[in-house]
Amino acid sequence: MFKNNMGTLDRILRFLVGAGLLVAFFLFPDAGWRWFTLIGIIPLVTSIIGSCPLYSIFGLSTCPAKKS
Repeated sequence: MFKNNMGTLDRILRFLVGAGLLVAFFLFPDAGWRWFTLIGIIPLVTSIIGSCPLYSIFGLSTCPAKKS
């Protein structure tokens, strides 16, 4: 479905950032800015599937696999 273009370190960092932002959403229920933390869904999902659409558009890859 999607071509894997993310390395292990990239996936781990995205997962941690995404999870941290979503945790902030639930930790600060009265903050006006808490809705902006939902942007954490994007790095969380891209880390799970291992593919970043922006990397594909710009032809980037952090995956150590050989390019064909």
